[in-house]
Amino acid sequence: MQKLIETGEKENLKDMLRTKLVECGWRDDLREHCKEVIRSKGLERITVDELVQIITPRGRDTVPDQIKADLLQRIRQFLQST
Repeated sequence: MQKLIETGEKENLKDMLRTKLVECGWRDDLREHCKEVIRSKGLERITVDELVQIITPRGRDTVPDQIKADLLQRIRQFLQST
């Protein structure tokens, strides 16, 4: 992990992941889910921490398999090159 940070590859991977998630619509879907949760619970009756606890499992579960595979491949390539 330290090598990823030192070389700047961690930031590159985060940027790639962020871009791919936006492109596939994952971010918009999760944003809509947040809005639904807030509407159902009520804005005044939910904290940010509670919202994070509710949406995190869905967020993780809905990341497309291809994006996970691409990220894993990039990490493997990095590890082999160091």
